[in-house]
Amino acid sequence: MILLIVIFTMNSCIIMMIGKQNLQKAIDSAKDGFNFEVRWHPFFLNPDAPKEGINKTDFYKQKFGASQYEAMMSRMTKIFNSLGFEYDTSGLTGSTLDSHRLITFFASQGYDKQNALVEELFLNYFCQGKYIGDRKVLLDAAEKVGIEGASELLHDPTKGIEEVNEELEKYSSRINGVPHFVINEKYKISGGQPPEVFLRAFQAAADDGSRQ
Repeated sequence: MILLIVIFTMNSCIIMMIGKQNLQKAIDSAKDGFNFEVRWHPFFLNPDAPKEGINKTDFYKQKFGASQYEAMMSRMTKIFNSLGFEYDTSGLTGSTLDSHRLITFFASQGYDKQNALVEELFLNYFCQGKYIGDRKVLLDAAEKVGIEGASELLHDPTKGIEEVNEELEKYSSRINGVPHFVINEKYKISGGQPPEVFLRAFQAAADDGSRQ
């Protein structure tokens, strides 16, 4: 049975990384019983974020306050370690539009490549201190996962914008936060839920399918 998983993403949201890894754990443990197709749609919490980027640490300290920032970083570091990653707070944060252009436009080359690109960009941003608004970072990620035509897209600031806007209008206008997962167009999961939550949704979707 094929399960369709649609994910709405803001590529600089730390809970996205946690949610994605927990989803992947659930997929890995259920792959003998199901085939999965994962698709990604864009979401912008701050569409006016600066393209040139700003210091990530300074941004979060200003947004949350110094004491809350330290507590949040300690908690996120522990969560990332439990998932097998090192959380890196260095580097810049800012506009994610170009990353969404890549993810959305090149879904046509296969959802497996789209999913691999998202994984690579998350690792770049959350674990390697790289800025995913940087053209070279985006090109390197696209090349690593085998996407063709990324340079042409990124050199044209208008290319892929229409596709992103269409996705925002058709899909993301219905939600107000991320991570947000929809399984077989029915079962909705929000936040960085543990793998067992996804596994229950997989089974519920399968039970629905078997009754049709």
